[in-house]
Amino acid sequence: MPETSRRPHLLALSLGGTITMTASAAGGIAPTLGAADLVAAVPALAEIAEIEARSPFRVGSSSLTLANIAEVAAEIRAAFADGVDGALVIQGTDTIEETAFALDLMVRDDRPVVVIGAMRGPQQPGADGPANLLAGAIVAASPEARGLGTLVVLNDEIHAARYVRKGHSALTSAFVSDNGGPLGLVVEGRARLFSRVGPLDLPDLLPARGATADIDLPPVALVKIGMGDDGRLLPALPGLGYRGAVIEGAGAGHVPGVMAEAVGALAGEMPVVLASRTLGGPVFECTYGYPGSEIDLIARGVLPAGLLSALKARLTLVLALKAGFPREAVAGVFAAFR
Repeated sequence: MPETSRRPHLLALSLGGTITMTASAAGGIAPTLGAADLVAAVPALAEIAEIEARSPFRVGSSSLTLANIAEVAAEIRAAFADGVDGALVIQGTDTIEETAFALDLMVRDDRPVVVIGAMRGPQQPGADGPANLLAGAIVAASPEARGLGTLVVLNDEIHAARYVRKGHSALTSAFVSDNGGPLGLVVEGRARLFSRVGPLDLPDLLPARGATADIDLPPVALVKIGMGDDGRLLPALPGLGYRGAVIEGAGAGHVPGVMAEAVGALAGEMPVVLASRTLGGPVFECTYGYPGSEIDLIARGVLPAGLLSALKARLTLVLALKAGFPREAVAGVFAAFR
């Protein structure tokens, strides 16, 4: 008789979020369910994989920290070393794009890491958590998902961590990938990949195991530029303890001309990365030449973020600084996202 094929072994880590929230006596919904509860509520998961369920955190995702996600990354890497075939990370949708991208930087393995959540709580009509959990497990167990880095799966869409973002506060179709769209879909119980992302050529950015407090990670400021901004906030950043800054500029990466000198002075004290508030397309490097343009700012020492959003550029800079990279190496990390 033919040998029965082995079901994939997946690690499911629940961090909290809407998918885990039930009615609270204080009003509204709050995190109460753990990973085992979520898995037990979807019997079809047993047909997909053998799932080991753990619940490291039970918080709204806006309260998660990068140090928390570094712990999750270390736990996933340890599980992969023990032979686990893939990982599911379950959390709130508010910061999924940041968690997924941080894991993409810190878990460098061909085996799939899939981040899922829900836009509706489990007690609400049309709760999307069970379907997202099942779709995420299908992707995490799929050989086709290997080598794609960390993925986000919601609404039966498969997104690459480096491009996905939350684009709506309410709809179950909230997640979008501005640069290229989803990589594929989950249809009829299997992952269908239409395109792939190439591997990132980056050094190891996983902080040392045991980094459990925010103080262990260098603080990086995020400054969004608006019309008429004069940059008066920038000189205060070093004195506030920041070790780096990301400026979310207008258009292709521009700031008001009156700010240019302050930006350059800040870049002389700490790494400053330039992203675009448009959320789609790259920061330019050699097109506009007026004061406050990308050519002017890069000449003053600013590093372009390439295709990274400001949120993801900030995470990248925090981890590069934590790794102790000199300025040239930090520039090389961001060059990988051009």
